[in-house]
Amino acid sequence: MVSYAQKTGCRIVFLSSANVFDAFTNYPSYENDKTLSESIFGKLKIRIETLLMRHLPEKQYAIVRLPMTFGVKSPRIEELKTQLLLGDAIEVFPHLIMNTITDVKICQQVHYIINRKLFGIFHLGSTDLIHHKEFYHELVIMLDLNRKPQYKNVYTSNFDRYLAVLPRDNKLPKHLQITNEGVIAGSKKYNADLL
Repeated sequence: MVSYAQKTGCRIVFLSSANVFDAFTNYPSYENDKTLSESIFGKLKIRIETLLMRHLPEKQYAIVRLPMTFGVKSPRIEELKTQLLLGDAIEVFPHLIMNTITDVKICQQVHYIINRKLFGIFHLGSTDLIHHKEFYHELVIMLDLNRKPQYKNVYTSNFDRYLAVLPRDNKLPKHLQITNEGVIAGSKKYNADLL
């Protein structure tokens, strides 16, 4: 793709991940922060980002880093519904602080980036932060499947740790921003065929 972009001058929009920062746990990450990952997935995303930045002029790429993504029929919501209906324990990370986004909001934001010919690095996601356990608890309440949830607390640290990407330099207009509450509301659709 990079060699094709070099020959043709076309632009690349690369969907990356908050995992490019998963080795940093003490604060949320911004667009120009140094990347460092301990996960295989994060390291792969860093390699691709580096390839784009080294071999293309900045005006030819947009690197879009995404946090945890949800949506009405997203795999995470479907899995959560299934766990609730079967009475399975839901894994939550009480010390993980994150931000989130919906599939619909990603489409709107990427559409804006493409149409405005924006370039560089973008952090798309909710403008606020929330603990993983609290977010999932709010999702369970929103789904309203009349099931009492069972949570399995997973502790990877004794302290709060961040896996969040926040915009500082490349903020999109307010009408394209979202909060965690908006993500929860955007994931709301009662699915009667699961009952």
